[in-house]
Amino acid sequence: MSEAPFNDRFLRACRREPVDATPVWFMRQAGRSLPEYRELRGDADVLTLTRTPELAAEICLQPVRRYDVDAAILFCDIMVPIAGVGVDVRIVQNQGPTLAEPFRTDADLSRLRPIEPEADVPFVMETIRLVRKELRIPLIGFSGAPFTLASYLVEGRPSRDHTNTKALMHREPETWGRLMDALTGMMITYLRAQVEAGVQALQLFDSWAGALDPTDYERHVLPWTTRIVDGVKDLGVPTIHFGVNTGHLLSLMARAETDVVGVDWRTPLDEAWGRIGEEHGIQGNLDPAACLGPWEVVEAKAGDVLRQAGGRTGHIFNLGHGVLPETDPGTLARLTDLVHEETS
Repeated sequence: MSEAPFNDRFLRACRREPVDATPVWFMRQAGRSLPEYRELRGDADVLTLTRTPELAAEICLQPVRRYDVDAAILFCDIMVPIAGVGVDVRIVQNQGPTLAEPFRTDADLSRLRPIEPEADVPFVMETIRLVRKELRIPLIGFSGAPFTLASYLVEGRPSRDHTNTKALMHREPETWGRLMDALTGMMITYLRAQVEAGVQALQLFDSWAGALDPTDYERHVLPWTTRIVDGVKDLGVPTIHFGVNTGHLLSLMARAETDVVGVDWRTPLDEAWGRIGEEHGIQGNLDPAACLGPWEVVEAKAGDVLRQAGGRTGHIFNLGHGVLPETDPGTLARLTDLVHEETS
């Protein structure tokens, strides 16, 4: 039997080229909503799984076997490169990344150093190589954006208000700049290594940037985000920039010049695209909670997203954030088929 052809629908949409149907993938499509993931994981934490390439590769491939998605995403965590350079970070179940000793002063910056991916996180590179052998769809690599990484380092745990992070930003702008410089340099090296290992697109997660007002985002975040995008541009792979609750920042986020901007569900997709500009692709943006409702609700909500996209090139269908743990995998399978059928 001949090998299935490579499906490049997702990559074409990233570049705003015509596609035969709107591509679909889901943030957190691998992991906690899948019973096979829960069985494989057992009592292991996320960092343990990511450090075992055979397990991480299997987890990445599990949703690809279930759903007719148009892209896979590396199974990893944004804090992995931080842990890789020796920072004592732990991923606590139902809580997230935690540090026993948060970064609060200029002296704490000595705990960061340039990353050497093949030495510090070789398991990530091996996972990429293993997954690429199995896939006939693109593999997305990713990293955290400097602000979101900094917020975990400074707060020491997930935060709703990011008070300590903002205080450092305003009280010690030079220290803040050095922290962002260090994280930016690390992420450029890390992302470039992922591409060299085989990923075919990159997503930058700035999950907590929505906590900032436009002035602070433009002054204290955007220059470093732009530097990361510039630092991988010569590799020729599409880039995606995503944050949560960033409707008020979308026009600024677009200035980082990624190929695609991801949007959450709080801003209607057509309004978001207007702020981003149609020279960029857009990714999103079904409310993940809609997938917990009856199929009629999912169908109607997905239809709203597709109508707002209006058949324009450059739309990648996704949720407005990650798949919720309670989501029925069967719903995501039907949703993927629905989007393909409605747009083909």
